[in-house]
Order: sequence, then C-alpha cells, then structure tokens
Amino acid sequence: MKTFYKDENSELYLADTFEQLKKFPAESVDMIFADPPYFLSNGGITCKSGKVASVNKGDWDKGGTIKEKHAFNRRWIRLCGKVLKSNGTIWISGTLHNIYSVGMALEQEDFKIINNITWQKTNPPPNLSCKYFTHSTETILWAKKNNDAKHYFNYNLMKELNDGKQMKDVWSGALTPPREKTFGKHPTQKPLYLLKRIVLASTREGDLVLDPFCGSATTGVACKLLGRRFIGIDINPEFIALSKERLLHAND
Repeated sequence: MKTFYKDENSELYLADTFEQLKKFPAESVDMIFADPPYFLSNGGITCKSGKVASVNKGDWDKGGTIKEKHAFNRRWIRLCGKVLKSNGTIWISGTLHNIYSVGMALEQEDFKIINNITWQKTNPPPNLSCKYFTHSTETILWAKKNNDAKHYFNYNLMKELNDGKQMKDVWSGALTPPREKTFGKHPTQKPLYLLKRIVLASTREGDLVLDPFCGSATTGVACKLLGRRFIGIDINPEFIALSKERLLHAND
C-alpha cells in the first residue's frame, strides 16, 4: 500500500476506497467517520454568498438508479465493517438524498444504529425557489457492528461539555468558517467542531480513526489535535492534496 502522505500519527491514500479498504487488516480500526456522496448533484440550484449557484459538486456526487445507489452504500459499509474492531463504531453523515439508504444498508449489514444525530445549521443558505422549507439540517447516524458489541461512549465528557446536562441528539452550530478553508475549499467540508465532538465522544487517545471519503480531512485534523491516529482515503487528487496541507498545518 503506497501512501500519499504519512506522519507519526496520520496516513493519506490517493485511491479508490473500495480497493483500498480491502488492503487493511481485519478489525484494525477503532472508529470510522464517513461523509459519503449524497447524490444530490442533480442540476438544481442553491445560494452561495447571496448568489444563485449550482448544487452540483462533481461527477462523484451524481447518482444512478435507486438500486445502484443503495448497492454502492451496502458495498462500502460492508467493507468498513470488516476493518472495524468488534467493539468499534461508525458515524455516517447525510441528507434526505442518501441517509435513508444508508440507514437501511447499515441494518442489512448487521450494524446496530445507536443514535440518529440531527445537525442543525444555524446559518444555512436561503431557499431561493420559495417552494419548500429551507434545508437547515443533516443527519449523522452512529452505529456499532452488532447488537452485542460493547461500544465506547465518553458519556461524562459529553455531559460536561453540555453544562452538566445529558447531551441530546440535536446539535446546533454554524457552517464551516472561512478560516478552516485557508488551503482550499471542499464542497461538502464539515466544520471542525463537529468532528472534534464525534472523535471525543467515541474514541480514546491513541485510537485509530478511518475516514473512507476524507475530502479535506477535517476528521484527520480533529484526530491530530486530539491525540488520535488517522487514516484517510480519497480518489480525488485535488482533495487529497488539500488534506495533506491541512494535516501539515493542523497545529498552526
């Protein structure tokens, strides 16, 4: 396995995730965060900086038939299950365009869904068409390998971060700020605070975290700042180069 970038705790692979996942040892990863294609690049419009813009992200985000999209989700989730430790967990983000297929695929591959997190965006782009409610949320499913697995949850820290109250499954926060796009932009980049919470909630220091669609490696930056090990995979040369820059400068 040839790495694109490697440091003491991080590895990046410029590769097809389906092929790369097959090369990792079975049950070697403690946690997986995946931000897979949402299949929402359908020629529609959105709003960026107050102007009309296309929703199209790239060919990687264009979906086929319902059966093809679901087969895609089952395939990568199955491969992730093989490299995930028996007590490991997986987090998968999505919108209405893909999350229902993801949820079904998780159950079909014998995962047990633990939580359905709703990420409420406090500054979503406005709805220019005025034909439906403004899209302001994404769903993040948290699941374990099977119903009998004893997964790790840092309950006390999550409660502490929530002013001494149990943390609920609705998380509110802003979209990714410009300061996190210093080295370039990724069309679906998640904010760092979101990934830091996910990493802190479900891993211990030194644990190995995998992101099979790493994009701009926000997961990797969170891991580097929090003392976790990280493996990221992306098939796009531009995105993997951006990931490298962000990891190199994570502590700046």
